[in-house]
Amino acid sequence: MTKAYESLPWLLKIILQIFLGWIIGGVYRIVRFVETHNVVTLVVGILGLVTGIGNAILWVCDLVTEILSNKIRIFAA
Repeated sequence: MTKAYESLPWLLKIILQIFLGWIIGGVYRIVRFVETHNVVTLVVGILGLVTGIGNAILWVCDLVTEILSNKIRIFAA
């Protein structure tokens, strides 16, 4: 499922991150946990969805990594 998001065009992912990044980051990490079974990814995904400040930090980090490397990388192993 994360491969579907990763296969989107770069510009579309940037637009999605700007407007919906606050939810995409958390959901992406939870789905990534199902694929990789990395507990840190699950914890960060849940904290990103539940806490406001964690959500804001992840949103900025995800936007920057999408712009620079075309992939969500921080705590999404």
